[in-house]
Amino acid sequence: MSYQTLKLEFYNKTAIVFINRPDKLNALNSLVMSELKHCFTELKKNEDIYVVILTGSGEKAFVAGADIAELNNLNMIAAKEYSEKGQEVLDFIENMNKPVIAAVNGFALGGGCELALSCHIRLASENAKFGQPEVNLGLIPGYGGTQRLTRLINSGRAMELILTGDIIDASEALRLGLVNKVYPLTDLLNNAKELADKVASKSQYAVKQAMKAVNICDEVSRSEGLKYEASLFSLCCGTDDFKEGTKAFLEKRKPVFKNI
Repeated sequence: MSYQTLKLEFYNKTAIVFINRPDKLNALNSLVMSELKHCFTELKKNEDIYVVILTGSGEKAFVAGADIAELNNLNMIAAKEYSEKGQEVLDFIENMNKPVIAAVNGFALGGGCELALSCHIRLASENAKFGQPEVNLGLIPGYGGTQRLTRLINSGRAMELILTGDIIDASEALRLGLVNKVYPLTDLLNNAKELADKVASKSQYAVKQAMKAVNICDEVSRSEGLKYEASLFSLCCGTDDFKEGTKAFLEKRKPVFKNI
């Protein structure tokens, strides 16, 4: 796969996707969004890839926001289409059948914060900054930020960040639960790789079922979610991986999963 705005690297069972516009602080535009959709569609189909790491090129930004020059040309009709297309890409990432780890290596503002929110696990460097500053442009978040941020942290704090446009640092993002862990910038990608290796070593069938159960919790009632969990649990118990995992535990050895 070759792209104008993305760069790909492969590590063991992991694909590393770099948003590669460092001269523009990796700002999102229509081409970036289109290439992200194509890239993640291809990675979803790639049976050799178990985990995806998403990060930004350079040391300053994960994604500093949307391309303001592109935004400036929107009218009401074009803006709705722009928002819906962006939401479609981020929904696709969120509903991937493989874990996506955001390695936030600097600014994650506006659409960049929304992109990080669509990933399943978020790691940040100590210099990372997060925010939804769209109100400063007379806008609101348009790629799902009002919904995902509110579900991830408490609604009052999400409302404050969205209404003020305030930017928070990595330590505050960690305190709020917006990110899972914070590392020195030089250690960020290696720690993301270690996490990817850990997830890749598990039964990928079980990983996929766990992701389905977690992802649906915001869409259904608790009782429906529990029923869905039980059905997925039962499916896991019918797999070779379940037999191997329990046998390996009893035999005090590491399991060798076939992902079936």
